[in-house]
Amino acid sequence: MELATYACRSREELRAEFKKLRARYEELRHENLKLDMSRGKPSKLQLDLVSDMLSVLTDPQECIVDGDDARNYGDLAGLKCAREYWADVLGCKPSETFVGGNSSLSLMHDLIARGYTHGLKDSPRPWCKEERIKFLCPSPGYDRHFRVTESFGFELITVPMTPDGPDMDSVEQLVQDPQVKGIWCVPKYSNPQGYTYSDETVHRFANLKPEAPDFVIMWDNAYCVHEFDGVFEPFEDIISLCAQAGRPNMVYEFASTSKITFPGAGISVMASSEENIKYMTKLIAVQTISYDKINQLRHVRYLKDREHTIELMKQHATIMAPKFEMVLKILRSEVTAKGIAHWHHPKGGYFVCVAAMPGTAKRTLELCKRAGVVLTEAGATYPYGVDPHDSMIRIAPSYPPIEELEKAMMVFCTCLKLAALEKYLGLHEDFI
Repeated sequence: MELATYACRSREELRAEFKKLRARYEELRHENLKLDMSRGKPSKLQLDLVSDMLSVLTDPQECIVDGDDARNYGDLAGLKCAREYWADVLGCKPSETFVGGNSSLSLMHDLIARGYTHGLKDSPRPWCKEERIKFLCPSPGYDRHFRVTESFGFELITVPMTPDGPDMDSVEQLVQDPQVKGIWCVPKYSNPQGYTYSDETVHRFANLKPEAPDFVIMWDNAYCVHEFDGVFEPFEDIISLCAQAGRPNMVYEFASTSKITFPGAGISVMASSEENIKYMTKLIAVQTISYDKINQLRHVRYLKDREHTIELMKQHATIMAPKFEMVLKILRSEVTAKGIAHWHHPKGGYFVCVAAMPGTAKRTLELCKRAGVVLTEAGATYPYGVDPHDSMIRIAPSYPPIEELEKAMMVFCTCLKLAALEKYLGLHEDFI
């Protein structure tokens, strides 16, 4: 019969459990594993699923669309059909879109950079002339977001995440500081916890009254069509909501096909008010003449529209869902009864976020690494890479084949339990 949680066991019982787990850990180490759950990369099966897109364009005449030749210069904001595609996916207007290359992160970085060097539409004063710049970072969150603003020397302010999204009471209070220039957001299937912002949270964002006239909501809708458990969940158009609230230039929305087609060869989009798009297009024109329109056309011909894209994502789900089911099943069977961690059951996105017993995340990942299993570094989901509780661990199940994923999760659970037992028993973490 299953014993009580670790917290309710005697020291003798904990020592016996530790001895058993240590022996199991040594067996795993000697298997010389090399398993990776560090990043949300599509698997080979997912890439193979969409590889027929490579043969969509076979005739030079197919590159001529709407009177323009996709092989040539021009159309800096994107092909008309590509802008229409993204407008359909996001629920905005084609004139409110700018279609870029393969990386939405590049568009986000460049927006922050232009705010720093030139200023945004609602304020001609560049951020580099400000004495101090602060940026809000809902945490746990996406490490690459945080690194962008950190690289420009901004002060990063942690905002707690809830199952409904960022703590909006905190956000509404913090934006009264004119030095606060923006906030990072992943509104659907947030990275890493898999939360989706509630309708109330979305509307509170649209109705923010920040003190800074150039405050910007960086709305990274990276997983807008990325369900793997259940039907597609529609989302409101944040651009229209901000316009209705009288702050049409406050939000920039981003998305890409990185988890739909090819991460290294997809297309991305930046969506905002028409004023913002015109302003940013003028600045981008100094940097480039146009992005890869052949790839834009290839994607539009292949993905067609939102409805067809959602059907494709259902095929992705047949690959993704069993992996997430396995991760959650192993966590339930190996960890739940121990009382040493908890997690959210995501319905989409790319991650499972485990909140381990405080003070054990780094040790868990150290043990995993020594056993040949690599995960995202502890602390990465917080500004400056510092988790104040040393608790959050991000698991990315998408890339490994399912048999490797099962082995990796058994290693992870063994290490999670060992780290917790070391904490309970006051050991010096020197048994390896």
